[in-house]
Amino acid sequence: MGYEGVVALALARVGPRVVMGLPLGLGKPNPLVNAFYRRAKADARISLEIVTALSLDPPQPGSDLEARFLGPFVARHFGDDYPRLDYIDDLVAGTLPPNVTISEFYLQSGAMLGNAHAQRHYISSNYTHVARDLLDRGVNVALQLVAEGVHDGRRRLSLSCNADVTLDLVDRASRRPDHDLMLIAQVHPALPFMHGDAIVDEDFFDEVVRTEEPAWRPFALPRMPVSTQDYWVGLNASLLIADGGTLQIGIGSLSDALVHALLLRQRDNTGYRALLDEAARTAAPLPERIGGLAPFTTGLYGASEMFMDGFMHLYRAGILRREVFDDERLQQQANAGLLTEEHAGRGAVMDGAFFLGSREFYDFLDMLHDDERPRFRMTSVARINQLYGGNERLEKLQRQRARFVNTCMMMTATGAAVSDALVDHQVVSGVGGQYNFVAMAHAMEDARSILMLRSTRGSGDAVRSNIVWDYPHETIPRHLRDIVVTEYGIADLRGRSDEECIQALIGIADARFQDVLANEARDRGKLARDWRIPDTARSNRPERLHARLATHAAPKAFPDYPFGSDFTPVEQQLVRALKRLKQWQGSPFEIARAIAKGDPSRWPEAMARLELDAPGEFKTRLLVRALAAALDATSSPPTASQAAGRTN
Repeated sequence: MGYEGVVALALARVGPRVVMGLPLGLGKPNPLVNAFYRRAKADARISLEIVTALSLDPPQPGSDLEARFLGPFVARHFGDDYPRLDYIDDLVAGTLPPNVTISEFYLQSGAMLGNAHAQRHYISSNYTHVARDLLDRGVNVALQLVAEGVHDGRRRLSLSCNADVTLDLVDRASRRPDHDLMLIAQVHPALPFMHGDAIVDEDFFDEVVRTEEPAWRPFALPRMPVSTQDYWVGLNASLLIADGGTLQIGIGSLSDALVHALLLRQRDNTGYRALLDEAARTAAPLPERIGGLAPFTTGLYGASEMFMDGFMHLYRAGILRREVFDDERLQQQANAGLLTEEHAGRGAVMDGAFFLGSREFYDFLDMLHDDERPRFRMTSVARINQLYGGNERLEKLQRQRARFVNTCMMMTATGAAVSDALVDHQVVSGVGGQYNFVAMAHAMEDARSILMLRSTRGSGDAVRSNIVWDYPHETIPRHLRDIVVTEYGIADLRGRSDEECIQALIGIADARFQDVLANEARDRGKLARDWRIPDTARSNRPERLHARLATHAAPKAFPDYPFGSDFTPVEQQLVRALKRLKQWQGSPFEIARAIAKGDPSRWPEAMARLELDAPGEFKTRLLVRALAAALDATSSPPTASQAAGRTN
């Protein structure tokens, strides 16, 4: 049956009011979604509400320069045949038809700032509450990409990348016999066949769509650079990860930095300790009590709503190897190191709810050996993100010494975290599962919540502190405060008084903003008048971190792309230069100076890559000179081998 036939079948069953649930991220069957959307655009009698999260879209250019850079990269990385979601273009342009609503509970980070429709229809919901909220909104059609394969000698389907909400939704709907929910799957041959609760029979769905058209490449995130600032945050956080414990991490450069630090801890422990000597002393005795600096001997178990590249790298390094079993007796034996040969090697090392990552990551999943595949399980978000599934004793045994590591945008001085929106309530991303994991850390005796935070944002005169006195809203309330990590150190806030929290956070804040925070706290009666900022904290400045790196480690300890890059070497130089040029554009003086200094002849390969080696218009020639200055400021001219365009 073709896409239009499936749409007709659904409308015949549920009527003209369609409330469509789509998986977060990768699991959307884009061509089928587009067929429903086209039908609604053509027929105003149809009411279509799409409820989803993280509507992935290849990067779209915002200027001619960006178009020149992104065009070839997008075609190469995503493929010319990638089926973009039609509703995204209309959502961005503000041209959605009045009979269509797009509601999301998690947004692609920063993509919808200033978009009136997206901001008005954002649903603020914990990840574990999404299935409930979908049913309450009247969801009557749910679409999902699935994998197909043979399991235990039978042809089965796998929910693959998105077991997360689908399993919870079906479970909840089964307890509402008066609620009609039509489940539609589309088989995608390039999706990895994942095990665990993700394996279902075909009759789990009402309709299963198989097409003969060539399968598009699953959406793969480009591997992005990691900054020096992020590396120091990740290194400090790595002190808190306990051998024999459990790890949850999210996505982004801070998480990449943490994974890179854990790999250093395992593979080059001497170099790792040299980098962290000062941080370890500053944070003592906390790492000694709950974490460590030694390589992993027992290893870690991954229990994370998001399964991503980092866990692949930890598995390959022999760190992700602690086994868990869905049997209390076996789990107790495993925790005590008493597993028999009969059971050793048969437990799971990773439980996730959804996955999203690079093309290398998808290939890794697809090429797992038959005896490895069952060790990576996909399950519902209700099981991963909380302890209330009816078997709390087993789940606590499995998740011993858990470290739930997430990122936030800002921290208030008394320990509340801001992770999802700006001061005017414009949503940057969403709550997702962060609150779930923070609360779970407090519900488990030996678990800790770790929030990673860059102490500042911006550059030059526009630099701002991310540790602030207060904020009009929060994602994590201060009564759930626990551990906060910046590039300058670790603050243990759990069980501390307000004054102790303020002192600890000032101690890991950038020195340029410490006095403002301290004076505000004194004026509000939250800090003793005679308290003084420690001398050790007064040196919390970026130049000190750069000096430490130069003293203790070679530059290769902090590579721009720790796990390889999807950009060619010339493109990597352009990524840095375009970022710098964007910073300069806020200052007419900086742009004028760049135009005066820039020499495009020094960068022939970069200019040729952008088809700017022979700019015509006067305005374009000025832009090229500014770009050349940005290249001068961020890179050295490429070697002959780099100019040939080889990727890392």
